[in-house]
Formats: sequence, C-alpha cells, structure tokens
Amino acid sequence: MKNQEIQMMEDNLQQVWNEKNSTTRLEAIKKIYGEEAKLYHVGHKVKGLDAINDSVTTTLQKLPPDFIFTQLKPVTINNNLGRLIWGAGPESQPHVATGMDIAHFKDGKIKSLYVFLD
Repeated sequence: MKNQEIQMMEDNLQQVWNEKNSTTRLEAIKKIYGEEAKLYHVGHKVKGLDAINDSVTTTLQKLPPDFIFTQLKPVTINNNLGRLIWGAGPESQPHVATGMDIAHFKDGKIKSLYVFLD
C-alpha cells in the first residue's frame, strides 16, 4: 500500500494539474488540500481552495491544450515534506519544461505546495 503522502502528491499531479474541468478539479482539491492551504509559484501565491483552483485554471489556460504533466521520478517523502519531479509537454513527446512540487503536509492533507519550474 502506498504511503498516503505519496498518493496525495501523485493525485495532485493527475487530478489537479492535469484536470481541465475546474469543477472536477475543485472536488479533487478539497480531498487533497487543507481548508487554509497555500499554493506558491515563483512570484505568485494564493490561499484557500477556490483560489488554488483559480490559480491552476489560469496556469493551464496559458499552456497549449495538449500539454500534460508527467511524473518523472518516484515521490520522495521526508517527514512532513514531499517532493515530486515532473515534466510538461505534449503527450508522448519530449518534455518542453521540467520542475518539481514540494508539499508540506499537516493533518493528512497538503498545507502548502511550492511549484518550481526549472
């Protein structure tokens, strides 16, 4: 059985960042993130589930419609922090961008997520 934090990070990539429908995405966010969760991009931060959903929507709208995020390495957990390395680009083609998510967990959910773009 997978570690709960590993599963949350994988679900976050697939059910949040790869989900184009904002209503479906918000339901996933509610399961993965704590009520007062924060999302940090470089030079950008938001707090709360609706704000996280809106931020992801804005990010996805800036990307070509065929872009997907793919996990590149196994998730690493260190106490209450997790790291997921990802790539982004058209499906079945070389990645045009890579990065990582660093999650801080509290009470069984993501308290904050830091998104790094290489």
